[in-house]
Amino acid sequence: MKWQQIPLGALQTNCYIVENSDRSCLIFDPGSEGKKLIQLLNNRKLKPLAIILTHAHFDHIGGVDEVRNFYKIPVYLHKKEENWLGDPALNGSQFFMIQDSLRVNPADQIIKNEGGMKIGDFEFSIFHTPGHSPGSISCYFEEQGFVISGDALFQGSIGRTDLREGNASQLLKSIHDKLLVLPEETYVLSGHGPVTTIGAEMDSNPFLNGF
Repeated sequence: MKWQQIPLGALQTNCYIVENSDRSCLIFDPGSEGKKLIQLLNNRKLKPLAIILTHAHFDHIGGVDEVRNFYKIPVYLHKKEENWLGDPALNGSQFFMIQDSLRVNPADQIIKNEGGMKIGDFEFSIFHTPGHSPGSISCYFEEQGFVISGDALFQGSIGRTDLREGNASQLLKSIHDKLLVLPEETYVLSGHGPVTTIGAEMDSNPFLNGF
């Protein structure tokens, strides 16, 4: 199993493709440029099984419908944000986008609980990591040694908490309780910026002093 980081859109939101040896793959956060992403997947002869959203802010969901409709695959989203995809006031596009406000069709599968998830031959764990948004999740691939953290944890930073239902103390608790307990060598695949590791953030992230 391997992964690829693909920055998309004006905010360079990181989409991640996680693929198996049989070329089946999962798509995390197709935030924009759906045609570009489809072309990349087709050029590599990958077979998407699902789209998983770490949360429903506009810069993480802009390519969802185009990719979903092309491949006829389900979209997974946490229950606390199941109404956000079609509501520009909730997903933030009403306030941040120059173009028309973003409305995406509802998710096909609602994530209600933490724990193990299996899609095809992919097995990973769902952590509920709210704070940046109420339904933020992180997806941990234990055997492969990486976690897709969405906008919870970045290299040298953490997610902003001044958006709708953001909560700084809740975010720090999520990071402390769900992410910093992972092995220090675990790669952190963030929603923006470069890849880092749990150990590197424990040592040098200024927002995590005292943890």
